[in-house]
Amino acid sequence: MTQVPETPLEREVLVDVEPAFRDDESSRDESRYVFSYTVTIHNHSKHSVQLLARHWRITQGSGKVQEVRGKGVVGQQPLIGPGQTFRYTSRAILDGPVGVMEGAYTCVDTASQRPFEVAIAPFRLAGPNQVH
Repeated sequence: MTQVPETPLEREVLVDVEPAFRDDESSRDESRYVFSYTVTIHNHSKHSVQLLARHWRITQGSGKVQEVRGKGVVGQQPLIGPGQTFRYTSRAILDGPVGVMEGAYTCVDTASQRPFEVAIAPFRLAGPNQVH
């Protein structure tokens, strides 16, 4: 009997990001542009997965690139069960009104203990009256 291989977890854990400009926390005079971003991680697999680490690449409108790496997200290493989602909000501070963020999460399949990467597609950070 031939078994059909399972879909790789990398394709069953999906990430949606909703960025927002935080005018109340920003200061144009100080070249400080604050953006919040709400991330929703969807686990469409048949296994629980745990998010262990994050890697962000932030490219500012000036061309400056910042790499951010660390354990978990917002102080947590969430366990996301089959069919569940995990949502959190964080912030990025730029020196100009536009930028792009992209990255990846390092996760582990808790059943097999196999680590895998989940890509986070580039998303735009843009203040008011900026080209989207």
